[in-house]
Amino acid sequence: MNGKFFKNIEFAKVLALKEDVKYAEGQVVSKTIVQTQNVGVTLFSFDKGEEISSHSAPGDALVYVSEGEVTITIGDNEPVIVTEGNFIAMPANIPHGLEATERFKMMLIVVKG
Repeated sequence: MNGKFFKNIEFAKVLALKEDVKYAEGQVVSKTIVQTQNVGVTLFSFDKGEEISSHSAPGDALVYVSEGEVTITIGDNEPVIVTEGNFIAMPANIPHGLEATERFKMMLIVVKG
């Protein structure tokens, strides 16, 4: 069974978000699920201490943490800790960055207009 937009996942099967991307020592691992002109969905795993430096994106972004915790800074706001089972939204064109205070996994959804 093939889909039109989703890739790298099986259709008509229950999938465990936590298990769909594995940890790698000293690395960030990613798995793209959807990549179109207007929508991106990517799964990530971060080893402790890994980070993504401050950058901005052309779309609104939502980070859902499926395991562990991460410290995220958005614009001039104080850093916040996002823990397993929680999510945070980041507006388009506002700088943001993150640091893995421990190993964690997340799903990133980016939507552009």
